[in-house]
Amino acid sequence: MQGRRIFMAAALAVACVPAWALEGNADAAKSKISMCIGCHGIPGYRTAFPVVYHVPKLGGQHPAYIVQALMAYKSGDRSHPSMQAIAASLSEQDMADLAAYYGGEK
Repeated sequence: MQGRRIFMAAALAVACVPAWALEGNADAAKSKISMCIGCHGIPGYRTAFPVVYHVPKLGGQHPAYIVQALMAYKSGDRSHPSMQAIAASLSEQDMADLAAYYGGEK
């Protein structure tokens, strides 16, 4: 019985690991970045939706910041229609992978 409790506790702990604590895989992100590079991959890019603003550079950002921003868009705590839609489609592992990819860029 004790072994089963330990297994269940370990399984629950793994299921509750926040995205910022997951190990990101920059190589896995290469198949996921197409949704990002249209705006974040253009130096000096400005968008006109919903208002005109400069699109932030992702390369070189701290991975934990990227994950926290994506999680805030997904939860609705950060407001931007395009980013909320994109973040809603991402798993926590996707977020960790994207953060590892962009966090390693300069």
